[in-house]
Amino acid sequence: MFTPNAKFLPRWSIAHLFRLAGFFVMVLGTVVIGRWVGEKIKTDLINEVATTTALYMDSFIDPNLQELGHSNTLSPEYFAKLSNLINGTDLGRQIVSIKIWNREGQVLFSNHASLIGRTFPSADDLDAAWQGQVVSSITNLQDDENVEERNLYSRLLEIYTPVRLNGTHQIIAVAEFYTEVESLEANIAAAQRQSWYVVGVVMLVIYLVLTAFVQYAAKQIGSQEARLRNQVVQLTQLLAQNNELDERVRRAAANATAHNESLLRRTSAELHDGPVQEVSLALLRLDRVNGQNETCRVVTTEFECNDHLPTVQTALQIALAEMRSIAASIGLPPLENLTLPETFNRVVRAHEKRTRTKVSLNVADLPEQTTLLNKIAVYRLIQEALNNAYRHANGIGQQVNVTRELNHMHIEVSDKGPGFDLSHSPEWENHLGLEGMRERVESLGGEFKIDSRLNEGTKVIARLFLHNAETDADG
Repeated sequence: MFTPNAKFLPRWSIAHLFRLAGFFVMVLGTVVIGRWVGEKIKTDLINEVATTTALYMDSFIDPNLQELGHSNTLSPEYFAKLSNLINGTDLGRQIVSIKIWNREGQVLFSNHASLIGRTFPSADDLDAAWQGQVVSSITNLQDDENVEERNLYSRLLEIYTPVRLNGTHQIIAVAEFYTEVESLEANIAAAQRQSWYVVGVVMLVIYLVLTAFVQYAAKQIGSQEARLRNQVVQLTQLLAQNNELDERVRRAAANATAHNESLLRRTSAELHDGPVQEVSLALLRLDRVNGQNETCRVVTTEFECNDHLPTVQTALQIALAEMRSIAASIGLPPLENLTLPETFNRVVRAHEKRTRTKVSLNVADLPEQTTLLNKIAVYRLIQEALNNAYRHANGIGQQVNVTRELNHMHIEVSDKGPGFDLSHSPEWENHLGLEGMRERVESLGGEFKIDSRLNEGTKVIARLFLHNAETDADG
């Protein structure tokens, strides 16, 4: 049995497979239907000719056979009449051979004298005629009763028709007669050719229509499959991006606690090294003032005793300024009512005011609004980057450049300080401020990197998605 090659079939499209299978189905269907229709036409034409011939013959023969209703033989009178009908009329010329049968299978009359009175085995067609059917077929004349016909013909149309008693349904005899088949077979062949042509044309049209439909459907399926593949690729890419962003968010969340603790430690250190030292100095001077108070009244003048007060005042002022600076760096201004460009301007100007340095700000083609998270991230990023520029580059060449790239904003904060060698300074990756900036940007799905070279300054580069404030709020 033929088994399709699994490696061969996948190279065929659905349309090709359908055309191949449809062609075989069309050929097979044409053969089966054509043969069935041809046989049906042959049977119908034979029956039609047989019925017409039988009716025609009955009108001449039946009157001469009525005596068989009460007798089992034909009288010489009716025998002669039948012989005259067969031998001397147009009817006789249409009939090649005739036999009249009784119920015992005996030939009562025939145009071949050698058959009269002979008895032959009962045949199915003869039995069917005794049941009241008109039976017809094209015969090859191989039965014993056809010995005379075989001498002259190879094929004849054989017709059995029942003979009834007038006015009743009683069958008194069966008439069997033969006619030539040349014209009938020609008519049958012509009708069959026409039927084959019609069946072939109809099957071909059906095949072409179905093939065109399947071709169109296959094209649509292919197009949809290509679109689905593209969508799958896009979804796979989005899934990969989402996984990457999710990993960044998890990493940022995991580091949030450590970052906050480090921030608190740095704030604590700044408070201890700055304001606390100044306040301690002031308290120390005050203690000396209190301890020397009585001595000052007796030995020295009041002016000489109070020479510690300016130092106390200066220390407290410095401590107050540093605490205000620390508080300002920890807290945020109200960003909700600021536009995105105003947010950049606010943080830059606050840095200039606090450090008394100059920052070059360039903001190009930014939308007015974005989400509050974006504003906070931008503010903290610029604030920390400028703080680093102030600490490590003394505020030399501070620049903030912001541009728009489709749905993203590109931020660069640079200075002209001494810089450092990234390949030989791995400790920068653990720097609290830099790590804080990185975590903040990556937690929002952005990108962050540092570009620095010795004696060429440092750049802090970030890329953030420009979320729409209204859409984000609705979501």
